[in-house]
Amino acid sequence: MIDLLHLEKYQENNRIEAKKALGGLPKSIWETYSAFANTFGGILLLGVEELSDGSLAVANGGISKPNALIKEFWDIVNNPEKVSVNILSDKDVCVQELNGKNIIVINIPRADRAYRPIYIDGNPITGTYRRNGEGDYKCTQEEYLSMVRDASVKTQDMLVLEEMDLGVFNEESIKSYRMRMSLLRPNHVWGALDNEEFLFRIGAIGIGKDGKKHPTSAGLLMFGNEYFITQEFNNYFLDYQEKYDETLRWTDRIVSSSGDWSGNIYDFYFRIYNKLTQDLKVPFAMKNGVRVDETPVHEALREALANCLINADYYGRQGVVVVKSKSDISLSNPGGFRIEIDAAKSGGVSDPRNSAMLKMFNLINIGERAGSGIPNIMSVWEQQKWSEPTITQTFGPERTTLTLSLKANSTKSDGKKVTAKSDGKKVTVKTAAQKQVVIEFLTNKVSATSQEIADVLDVGLSRTKIILRELVFEDVIVAEGADKNRKYRLKK
Repeated sequence: MIDLLHLEKYQENNRIEAKKALGGLPKSIWETYSAFANTFGGILLLGVEELSDGSLAVANGGISKPNALIKEFWDIVNNPEKVSVNILSDKDVCVQELNGKNIIVINIPRADRAYRPIYIDGNPITGTYRRNGEGDYKCTQEEYLSMVRDASVKTQDMLVLEEMDLGVFNEESIKSYRMRMSLLRPNHVWGALDNEEFLFRIGAIGIGKDGKKHPTSAGLLMFGNEYFITQEFNNYFLDYQEKYDETLRWTDRIVSSSGDWSGNIYDFYFRIYNKLTQDLKVPFAMKNGVRVDETPVHEALREALANCLINADYYGRQGVVVVKSKSDISLSNPGGFRIEIDAAKSGGVSDPRNSAMLKMFNLINIGERAGSGIPNIMSVWEQQKWSEPTITQTFGPERTTLTLSLKANSTKSDGKKVTAKSDGKKVTVKTAAQKQVVIEFLTNKVSATSQEIADVLDVGLSRTKIILRELVFEDVIVAEGADKNRKYRLKK
């Protein structure tokens, strides 16, 4: 919550919107309602104006009849012909008195994925909005369809592809998968089934409306040949890059479209997992008389790679990109997080975008269902005393990136808590991402130096500058001034 007693310190940005509303509810607030609900949420201030210098102030005498305006707001937000879903409760709308003048504060949370897209005027194609640094913008059809896919109870990989037959599968991929499963689960009841029945049991084949067997989206992605995969998923692309030499674009690369391998997700996973882990040191250890060849870092990387592939939106653009360098590993996939990032980092909540694919990975002991994948990765990195992994989301197109640093942690924190300070008050944020702390801090403070932000995060200045550069690149914040005088603020 912003400090309303010092309204003049704030400016409109990607989380704050001000409207005079002196003549009643402005029509544009519904675009803002949709935009905040479909992005990260925000605060809508009625009876407030933006001055020529960009600062905020109570407009004229404020709202003369706030209760009447609030009633009008509730009447409209509960009208399905105007707003698709009302996600607000009574506590989200209130009247605030500032120096004898009334304003209305409306806190709009991010909508649960089951309710997105939140749209207005009864038309989801033309009435769906999102928020960026420039204000509210109308979503493209691609962004709208992405939200629709995520809202479905059945995950997108359960779709039975009735226009395809079973000839899309790569036999070597299926053979390899079955051998791996038989080694891990030697007495499994599906081990004796023929390939067609086996694929049906694991969800790679489904029954179409015509009563015949066809590949599912999950089966096609996991075991299909790339040529057939791209017929259904036009933007499908898997890309692994090693960048050990800064003078070269990459020192090694594997792409799904090369034509010299299947190009499917199952084979991609094992091809690049071995490359991701080949530089890891394995200390000598024995368990039950057998040498242990894997460390917790191996397990964490296995989870990270599986999460990236399982949670990708394969109808989205730009494909899956995994980049390994001397200093870090980044895993980027199309599609946003289906749950709040804080909830993912806390654990216990699992909402995979491709649940059938998750089941297939589970059968060969890869992936998890309890929502412990991200917390486990965070814990392992903390044990290694490496810098905390970061998760970022970007829009247009929507993407999620997990960055795993391979360098020692330079933070001053005890690793248990991240703290944010606002107007002299210390606020503890238990497992919040550092970028979210910066955004919250700049929502309250308007602008700050890198040193002030480093103090807020309780990390080193070099780490802080990396975070700030990424936020600038993601178009979330802007930098003003040069060198020692440089300050950062949320983008308007």
